[in-house]
Order: sequence, then C-alpha cells, then structure tokens
Amino acid sequence: MARRLPLPDPLPLLHPLRPVSSATTTIEEFPGRRLRLTIDHEPLEGVTPDMLLWWFSHIGDTMPYAGAIRQRYRVWHPLDHIHWALAREAPDGGAAEGARFRIVEAMGRDERFRVDTIDRVEKLDRTGIRLVMRIAGAQFFQLEHTWSEGRGRTHYVSVLDLGSRSRLGRPINAYLRSKVWVEGMSQAWLKHNIEEVGLFEHILPGLYRASALAGRVGAAEPALSRPSERNAPKGTP
Repeated sequence: MARRLPLPDPLPLLHPLRPVSSATTTIEEFPGRRLRLTIDHEPLEGVTPDMLLWWFSHIGDTMPYAGAIRQRYRVWHPLDHIHWALAREAPDGGAAEGARFRIVEAMGRDERFRVDTIDRVEKLDRTGIRLVMRIAGAQFFQLEHTWSEGRGRTHYVSVLDLGSRSRLGRPINAYLRSKVWVEGMSQAWLKHNIEEVGLFEHILPGLYRASALAGRVGAAEPALSRPSERNAPKGTP
C-alpha cells in the first residue's frame, strides 16, 4: 500500500483561478449509485491540443515557477495538488497510453476530499486523455478530458464517471459513494477541475514555447509563469 503523503504548504498563487460560474456543469445520478460529472470549460485562449498532449506526456517533469524549480503537477494547482508519480511506464516507455499514474490531491485543501489513486491511461492523444480504474476487471472510475482546437483557443470538456454498470458491482458502488466519494465531493471536484484547467492558459503556452525553442525548459522563468499584473488575484504574493 502506498505511503500516505502529507498535505504540503501551498505554492504561491500567481494567477487567477476561474470561478465555477465560468463553466457549464452537470451532476447526474444513475441507477445502481452511479454518478457522472460533466464540465464544459470556457475555452482556453492561446492553448492548443499539441500543448495539452505534450503536458500530459511530460507531467512528471519540473518547471520554473515563482522563482524556483517546481514539480509541474504541483504548479498545475498550487493549492490542492500533493503528488504525481509514474506508477508504471507505458509499454513503449514514459507517460503514454498504457501507463499508470499515481495522483494525490486534496480538493479545496480539505482532507475529506483527498484523492490518492492509481489510474491506467487508456487514451492519450491530440484529442484528449482518459484515465480508468478497474476492480477485478470491472470499470469503477473513468475521467476523460477531451479537447478540440478553435481559432487561437481550445475547447475542453471533462467527464467523470463513478461506479460500475454491472449489478454485481452495486455493493462496491455503494461503498464508493459512502466512504470514498463523500457528501460535498462532487461540488469540490467541479471547482477544483475548473480551476486547474483554467490555469493552463497561464502556465502552459510559455513553458511549451521555451521547450520547443531549447529542447528543454530553460533556466529563465517563462513570462507566462509569472504573475499577471492585470489578472492576478488580490493578495497574491
């Protein structure tokens, strides 16, 4: 069993977090205690599908942020993210289709809403990423992010499915809904996901350009990793 990781101090919040009202969200309940959460995000300006594919393929790397070199996963949500690890490489190596990701986070920095899971990457390409968790071969969790390119921006949709369709899986569904995905967690996840996806506008384009130019992230901090004077939240360090 993986070691429980403590909630670290938050990183400086250099960029504004999108409000829940910026996206269209739905929470759907289905027979057998199944649950679906959907987010149609406000389009990401200046972000392309190639950037997103590159990000998820290199999510375990570091980047300059707030005057230091940080883990990219921590930067993606400076408040809530705890740890990311490549639990198993893809068949062809690295973080690609067939890999297993360990993801640890506490949504809203609330320990009631802690997630510590190992999911299989069943899809990762220019159209999106799909993470799946199975028990005895049956699917009980799926998170799929899909994206498509527009004029200078990317349309991004997130869909989380919890619970098995099988009648035999209903006792596990009930356990997940009562002990794992507890009351209030759906709203916390919607807020968290809207915030982290929105941060792509600020942290990804500059990092991607720096990598494309240098073949790696340079020592200098990309401009889009610094606070936005126009958009930074009040009280930002």
